[in-house]
Amino acid sequence: MSTPKPATPAIVAQNSALLRTLPFSDTQDFDDAARGLVARRTPSAVTADDGRVVWDDDTYAFLQGEAPDTVNPSLWRQSRLVAEQGLFEVTEGIYQVRGFDLSNVTFIEGTTGVIVLDPLISTETAAAALALYREHRGDRPVTGIIYTHSHVDHFGGVKGVTTQEDVDAGRVTVLAPEGFTEHAVAENVYAGTAMGRRAGYMYGAALARGPQGQVGAGLGQTTSTGTVTLIPPTLSVTTTGQEETVDGVRMVFQMAPDTEAPSEMLIWLPDRRALCAAEDATHTLHNLLTLRGAVVRDPHVWSHYLTEAIDLFGRDVEVVFASHHWPTWGNERIVEYLSLQRDLYAYLHDQTLRMLNQGYTGPEIAERITLPPALENAWHARGYYGSVSHNVKAIYQRYMGWFDGNPAHLWEHPPVEKAKRYVALGGGADAVVTTARAAFDAGDFRWVAELLNHVVFAEPDHAAAKELLADTYEQLGYGAENGTWRSVYLSGATELRDGPFGTPTQTAAPDIIGNLTPTMLFDALAIQVDGPRAWDEKATIDVVLTDTDERYRLWLRNGTLTYSSAPQRGDADATLTTTSTALPALATGAATPEELAAVGIEVAGDAGVLARLTAVLDPGDPDVAIVTP
Repeated sequence: MSTPKPATPAIVAQNSALLRTLPFSDTQDFDDAARGLVARRTPSAVTADDGRVVWDDDTYAFLQGEAPDTVNPSLWRQSRLVAEQGLFEVTEGIYQVRGFDLSNVTFIEGTTGVIVLDPLISTETAAAALALYREHRGDRPVTGIIYTHSHVDHFGGVKGVTTQEDVDAGRVTVLAPEGFTEHAVAENVYAGTAMGRRAGYMYGAALARGPQGQVGAGLGQTTSTGTVTLIPPTLSVTTTGQEETVDGVRMVFQMAPDTEAPSEMLIWLPDRRALCAAEDATHTLHNLLTLRGAVVRDPHVWSHYLTEAIDLFGRDVEVVFASHHWPTWGNERIVEYLSLQRDLYAYLHDQTLRMLNQGYTGPEIAERITLPPALENAWHARGYYGSVSHNVKAIYQRYMGWFDGNPAHLWEHPPVEKAKRYVALGGGADAVVTTARAAFDAGDFRWVAELLNHVVFAEPDHAAAKELLADTYEQLGYGAENGTWRSVYLSGATELRDGPFGTPTQTAAPDIIGNLTPTMLFDALAIQVDGPRAWDEKATIDVVLTDTDERYRLWLRNGTLTYSSAPQRGDADATLTTTSTALPALATGAATPEELAAVGIEVAGDAGVLARLTAVLDPGDPDVAIVTP
């Protein structure tokens, strides 16, 4: 493994300047993050059945004292706060385990047991959190599960705290906002391979921990790497004001779709005067377009839902807690906190649109926009996870798309061809590296990255270019206030020096695949069809589902896989008869009659049709190159 290098004078000066501009004397967050501590897990490491460590908060023990030169001091402060690990009392009857994964898990005590809210990414970390809770609060049975929204760090560990059998038997109620399962499954399957690979960069789970490595992702420290599971909801929340009681716990829900997730809700607990803000108000500016990739979120409705939360609950709330970070206590503080979070998303949206209509493009707006002092100096509005820069570009993309209107950008060469031409223009690779080295010495790292990226894409084996580009990404990481930016830069440096590290956290798990609806499964297969290889293939497949009385006709033709549930004329080449629960086994690549029969799928007609379909599927590459062509 390569050895990290020290911070350059330019980065040291940049980080030192930040210490003089932000209110580091304000230590309220440290008091709040430590408040209510019941106990810590010692040691913190969580292992899988095979002994593999899937989470270890102790690897962040170095986060003590003042920030070193190699870490932005604002990010260092945030990472120290997020690394607080243990069981905490939020208010009477509500406890959180923090520092066991990227997200928090919350335990709400009921009449006979405990409701688990947002059970982390992995079964192993969720089980460890429940064990810590039970050690200090008694061996209470789990009587309910709540998913606040459809991202994997809020449901993936569910089978670490309950079982499908207990849910099916009615002993455990599972609540989630309308559309939860569809969005949870689709996000991790349709573009899951590419998202997972980029998430490896974004969260830095494969990076070494330390002052010259990964220090945290801003929203949480990083992602656990254990077993991802899913149990579908048994009770869907569909409207704001809907009230449900589980195990004696009264809950009033506020719908907030298309904010931080396409399916999301806030939860008011009137008997505890507590508001769960899900992920719509945390101690950071959130993502409008996450660096791993996703559909662009809507800051306009986000701000309106926060206004609605204040209107609905602002007079009575005494504590607000979220699926990340630490709670905020006291009515006046809470209303101010929610108001500033609301203003943050409203300001970014409105000012981006204002400048957009003046003719500025996304990158130009990102350089021009300045937050008002009240937002700039609010720690919880700093860009530790989302950033002003990439959020503004996301807003531009949401309204205007990728094209900025300049004809020169309408039909550009792809990266490698563009790189070859730029390198030739610069006098060859060696000359460009010489120019880049001078820019590096001058501290103009953004320009160095652009120059050397062209060299590496034009000549991937140019050792000097790769080495200097890795050094450049490293310096950009050292200066980044945003945790995910730091991880992306340091991941790029690591892969340039040591080679690819792949995808640390696999979210397209069997439970995710198993919850594909028939049409989602067909869509997922269609996405994998290698069009050119399938141009000449023609086949029809009928799918008959005996448990739901549904029938579909699938067509493989002209390089596409399409389907219909309408009655069709004639017989298909092959007919699959099965149940809706067994059908997702098709996604595993089973193609022979014997393989299909083993998973409960009966084949009639030309069984070779399935093999022909499987032969033209391209499942994607979880190790796809990012910093090299």
